[in-house]
Amino acid sequence: MSQLLASLSAWFHQLGQQIIDNAGLILTVLVILLIGMYLARLVKSLILRGLRFQKTDPELALFLSRIVQGAIIVAVILFSAQQVGVDITAILTGLGILGFTLGFALQDVSKNFIAGLLLLLQQPFELGDTIQVSGFTGTIIDINLRDTELRTVDGLRVRIPNGDVFTQPVLNFTGVKQRRLQISLSVNYDADLEKTRQVTLDAIQAIPGVLADPAINVVFDSFGEFSIHLNIFYWYDANQTDYGEALDAGVRGVNAALRREGIAIAVPARELRIVDDASDGRA
Repeated sequence: MSQLLASLSAWFHQLGQQIIDNAGLILTVLVILLIGMYLARLVKSLILRGLRFQKTDPELALFLSRIVQGAIIVAVILFSAQQVGVDITAILTGLGILGFTLGFALQDVSKNFIAGLLLLLQQPFELGDTIQVSGFTGTIIDINLRDTELRTVDGLRVRIPNGDVFTQPVLNFTGVKQRRLQISLSVNYDADLEKTRQVTLDAIQAIPGVLADPAINVVFDSFGEFSIHLNIFYWYDANQTDYGEALDAGVRGVNAALRREGIAIAVPARELRIVDDASDGRA
């Protein structure tokens, strides 16, 4: 027991002597650490304030400021370690190998993470926007660094990896002030085409929210087997009506106007012949 106490006493004495001999270096390292921590907090605060001033997404602003703060702290610790004689080259090499290994093993996670970061930076859409991506149409209810969550038109919730959202075309239906609609139909060959054009124009003009500029356009584009095909193009003001209402009103209005003017919408006609086997002389 006495030998153990003697060993501990000698170790503490040696440690104390080393601290005294290197007091200046230790004090310098402590000052560097304190200044580094202060600078890290200051830079984080400045970045956070600047990003918020630019109305950057709060989650993204906090994330970026913390990354910068962490990078400064790591740099200060490595610099301090170098001052006391630690070989940081081996440490950096080990961290590089570890980072490469983790990046390769988690490449899908990394891809979604980086894509989420870029989406938050670019902000091609916001919470509450209605978009179409990866075959899904819905309202955005959450955007994070891994995936984007939608509430589809039928009330379901779907999470789409940010890697898919970033690399695939995205249709954003929100924030559009004007939008064009198209109605396609066919009329019989004996229909008066100029009258049909005017009737459909009048029917579309009567819809609330339809714009006069760009002008409504009725185009007869092809001859069918039993009819002539036409397309009606018109623009509506998204502040006065929505897509479904404008389309529904257009179809109902055109149908009612054509019926009222006696212009029939063409339907396919087929001739059915019934052959009596007994009439051809067969037993």
